[in-house]
Amino acid sequence: MKQANLIAATAAAVMLMTLASAPAAAADKEKCFGIAKAGQNDCASTTGVHSCAGQSKVDMDKAEWKYVAAGTCKDMKGLTADEAKKLKS
Repeated sequence: MKQANLIAATAAAVMLMTLASAPAAAADKEKCFGIAKAGQNDCASTTGVHSCAGQSKVDMDKAEWKYVAAGTCKDMKGLTADEAKKLKS
């Protein structure tokens, strides 16, 4: 019985460490619109065409985005979220 408790405690600790490190990793990234190749977007389209990663149908769609290292989006000729939303209007 003690071994089961130890395994459960270890699993819980690993999960907490993983969850705690996610925000730090996200802070080093930014959403970059218009650079994703078909099927390689990271999440929902701004136009509402789909709501999941990997569902973009065309390369470089301005409504699709990928996470990139913070500060690199413009170098890739991408758009910020605000710029992409303005194009939608």
